[in-house]
Amino acid sequence: MNYPSTQFATSRQMGIYEPFRQVGVWRETFSGGNGSNIGASTIVEVDSGLENKIGFGSHESMGPSGNDQESNRSADKVQRRLEQNREAARKSRMRKKAYVQQLETSRLKLAQLELELDRTRKQVAYGGSSFVGSHMGYNGIVNSGITTFELEYGHWVEEQHRQNIELRNALQEHATEIELRLLVDGGLNHYATLFRMKADAAKADIFYLLSGIWRTSVERYFHWIGGFRPSELLNILEPQLEPLTDPQRLDFYNLRQSSQQAEDALSQGMDKLQQTLAKTLEADQIWSGETYGLAAALEKFEALESFVSQADHLRQQTLQQMSRILTIHQAARGLLALGEYFQRLRALSSLWTARPREPTESYAS
Repeated sequence: MNYPSTQFATSRQMGIYEPFRQVGVWRETFSGGNGSNIGASTIVEVDSGLENKIGFGSHESMGPSGNDQESNRSADKVQRRLEQNREAARKSRMRKKAYVQQLETSRLKLAQLELELDRTRKQVAYGGSSFVGSHMGYNGIVNSGITTFELEYGHWVEEQHRQNIELRNALQEHATEIELRLLVDGGLNHYATLFRMKADAAKADIFYLLSGIWRTSVERYFHWIGGFRPSELLNILEPQLEPLTDPQRLDFYNLRQSSQQAEDALSQGMDKLQQTLAKTLEADQIWSGETYGLAAALEKFEALESFVSQADHLRQQTLQQMSRILTIHQAARGLLALGEYFQRLRALSSLWTARPREPTESYAS
């Protein structure tokens, strides 16, 4: 009995399971009478050893193998490369967008320079009459107020183009409402700056401002009392702001109607003032040396400033009311559409000026 148990212990220490030796142990255990308890303990000990070995093998099989770890590292490396490629592609798109915008800005600046050069060329061709009427008085004194206005207006146009780019990028990149609100408020303030500039120019020379010579040729075609007609712009912008809710559509209609009524009142006032001025200039006392008629005519000329001021006030109020009717995203789209509309007018003027012309033939008399 001692030999088999000693041999079995040695087998356990070696980590080897010997079934034939275990059969001999069982036989000797059940054949003896007093060794039943010892046999049972021996069987339990063998079974627990088997369970430990099976459990140890199962834990080893559940752990991550070297191949799995290698495949995980490869997957992480591929994922990092994909993210790097996406980031590189995004930066490439941003560089391309900035380059296209820079080209567009350069094109507009070139068009503006061409327009200014063409206007100067025409002034020289017409004997400087436009230059005298706009920048200089008949006594040869340069009108510094008009010169300042033209410089400031050139900067204003450039700033409007920059704001259009910011609005377009913000809408494309789905900017937050706070960011859009800042851009919309900046755009409205930019138009308010233009109205203040025009008020100073009207004091310097009201006829220069009313003539629209500071604008491009196509813009002058739509000129109304020193600027744009609010109701026409509402007609242009409304399709760009869809979809509108029913309350928004009603408010938009009421705003357009009230703008048209105010425009008609100002137009009628301008017509009446023109008729009054014509009658004043026809009076004999002006040319007979009496100064009363000249003073009355000058007073009526000064009334023109009030009409330009009221027209600009109507334009500013229309823009502000439109922004209140719309959501912040719609207001941003509306300001962008308005700025792009004026850009198209200026670009069309540039194309019209640069169009090929047939040479004129001179016939001998």
